[in-house]
Amino acid sequence: MSLPVARMKCELKTMALSGDADLDAQIRLWLRYDKDPSTLSQIMDAIKAEDWSTLRRRLCTRITFGTAGLRGCMRAGFDSMNELVVVQTAQGLCAYLKEQFPNEEDWKSRGIVVGYDGRYNSQRFAELTAIVFLNNNFLVYLYTRFVATPLVPFSILRLRCLAGVQVTASHNPKQDNGYKVYWSNGAQIIPPHDAGIQEAIMNNLEPRCDSWDDSAFCANDLLEDPYESVVPAYYDILKKSISCPLMEANGKCKLSFTYTAMHGVGHPYVRTAFDKINLKPFIPVREQIEPDPEFPTTPMPNPEEGKTSLELSIKTATENKSEIILANDPDADRLAVAEIGEDGKYKLFNGNELGALLGWWSLENYKMRNPDGDISKCSMIASTVSSKILKSMAEREGFSFHETLTGFKWMGNKAIEEEEAGKTVLFAFEEAIGFMVSTNVLDKDGISAAAHVATMACYLRCKQCMTLQEKLRDIYETYGFHVSICSYLICHCPPVITAMFERLRNFDNDQPNTYPTGILDDEFEIVHVRDLTTGYDSSTSDKKATLPVSSSSQMITFTFKNGAVVTLRTSGTEPKVKYYAEMCGKPEDKNWEKLTNTLKRMVDAIVKEFYEPEKNGLEPKHD
Repeated sequence: MSLPVARMKCELKTMALSGDADLDAQIRLWLRYDKDPSTLSQIMDAIKAEDWSTLRRRLCTRITFGTAGLRGCMRAGFDSMNELVVVQTAQGLCAYLKEQFPNEEDWKSRGIVVGYDGRYNSQRFAELTAIVFLNNNFLVYLYTRFVATPLVPFSILRLRCLAGVQVTASHNPKQDNGYKVYWSNGAQIIPPHDAGIQEAIMNNLEPRCDSWDDSAFCANDLLEDPYESVVPAYYDILKKSISCPLMEANGKCKLSFTYTAMHGVGHPYVRTAFDKINLKPFIPVREQIEPDPEFPTTPMPNPEEGKTSLELSIKTATENKSEIILANDPDADRLAVAEIGEDGKYKLFNGNELGALLGWWSLENYKMRNPDGDISKCSMIASTVSSKILKSMAEREGFSFHETLTGFKWMGNKAIEEEEAGKTVLFAFEEAIGFMVSTNVLDKDGISAAAHVATMACYLRCKQCMTLQEKLRDIYETYGFHVSICSYLICHCPPVITAMFERLRNFDNDQPNTYPTGILDDEFEIVHVRDLTTGYDSSTSDKKATLPVSSSSQMITFTFKNGAVVTLRTSGTEPKVKYYAEMCGKPEDKNWEKLTNTLKRMVDAIVKEFYEPEKNGLEPKHD
C-alpha cells in the first residue's frame, strides 16, 4: 500500500459516516479495496463534505458489463470507470475464461491480447488488466504503444488468443473511457458470454493484494508486445485484398486526400496503409495528428456528428485543393468521408451512402480478383437500422444478404456463421459509419475502410472518370433510390426514456401491444410493428420477433403502408434516443425528390408525435 493511501485510510478511522447501513457498507468496501490515491481522495472528500447523495449514486449502483463491455465517466465509484472497477472487471473476465477454457496450457500458450488508445488512463487500465492476467499465469500480449482498435481483434485471430481487451471509449467525450472485450473467434462478445462475465465479476470483486503490483512486468516470460508479429501481417493481408491493377492505378492517380485522426491513434496506421497499397501520401490535419486526450480542437471527437467536427479538415482540404477528406474517430474503427462537389463545397457522405459505395466496391473488387468466382457463394451483412441498399443489390446480383441487430458484435458473429457455411463474406456495415471490408478483422475497421475508399476513388476517377458522388447516383439508378434520415435527441434522464417507449407499446388506453397506427392524423398508416425489447412482431404468424430480443435496451420498428421503415432506439453507450428512417424506390422510380420530401415530413411527424421532445425535455442534436 502506498504512503498516501495508507494515510487516507488511517484518517478514515476518525471520520463519521452517513448512518445509512447500506451506503456505509459500500463506503467501507471502496475504502478497503481502492489503491488509487486520486479516486480514494474523491471518496474521502465526499465523506468530509457529507455528500451522501453523491456517494449513494456512485457506490450503491454498479456499472454493468454488457455486450459493449464497459463505458462510462472516469471518476471514483462502482458506477464509473476507474482503476478498481477495471481490476474487478479483469478478475471477472479472467475467472470466466478459466471456466470456458479449463486447460491451463491454453492460458500459457494462447493467453489474451490487450491494447489501449490515447485517452486519459487508457494505458494504466490496460496495464492493470495485464497484471491481473499475469498473476493468474496467462500469457499476455500487451501492446506497449497506442493501437487502433481493429488491430486487437486481428491480433486474436493471428495469435490464436482466448480473448482480447481494448481500452477505449471510441468517439465519446474526453471524460469517458471504456473496456471492449472480444472472444476467441475475433468478434465482440454476445450472449451468453456478457452475462457470464458479469456474473464472474460479481463473484470476484475483492482485488488480490498484488493487483496493483507493477513488478509483474519485470522479466516475465508470459509478457510479450505483439506489435512486430501482428501489425506487418495486417498490412500484408490488406495489400492482398486489393488487386495489382488497382494498386497500379493508385500510384498514377492525381487525386489528393486530406486525413484527420481527430487527436486519436489513426495517423501512423493510415499513413502506413497508404504506403503499402501505393497511394501517394495524404495531407494531414496537422492540429489533430498526435493523440491528445484533451481533444482540444474537437470537444466532440466524433466524425459522425457532421461538419462541425470536421471543420479543421475542411479548412485544410480547401487550402490544399484536396478533393477528398478521410476522417477516423479517435480509436480508428470508424471512417467518415467527404468529397468536393461542383459547387466547391464538401459533400459529407452519411453512413448509408458510404455503405452503398463500399458495398458496390466490395463486389467490384471481388469480381476483378476472382473473374471466375461464384457470386451466389458470397454474402453481405448490415444491421437492421442501416439502409437496405445491400439487400437491393443482392436481389439483382445474386449474392446473399443478412440483417442483424445493431452493432458489429452481431455482424461479426454472423460473418463467422456465414464462413462456416462456406460463404465468402465481402462486406458488412452499419449506418454509424462503421465498415468491415472482408473478414480480415471481424469488427468495423477504419484503417482498411480508408484504404479501400481511397482506392475506390482512384479507380473511379482514373478508369471511369467518375466522382464518388456520381458513382453513388449510378448505384441508385441501378438498384433503386434509397433515401434515409438518421439522427438523435439527447436525454439525460433514463426514466423519461423508459416512459416514452412504454407509452408507445401501450398506446391504446394503456393496453399492452397496442402501438400507434399512423402519423399526421393517419395520413401515413402503420402496417407492422416490431418491438425487440419485448419480442413482439405484428408481422409474424405467432407475433414473435425472429431477431434476438434484449429487454435491457429500447428498440421499436414501424413499417408504413407506403414502404417507409422507421426504427426508434436508445444508444447503448450515450444518453441518446435515436431514429432511423428509410424509403426504398425501384430503379424505375425516378422521382427521388418526392421520396425525399415524403420521408422528411414523416420523420418530422414521428419525432414530434412519438418522442414529444418539448414535453420530455429532449435536447436536439448539436449539429
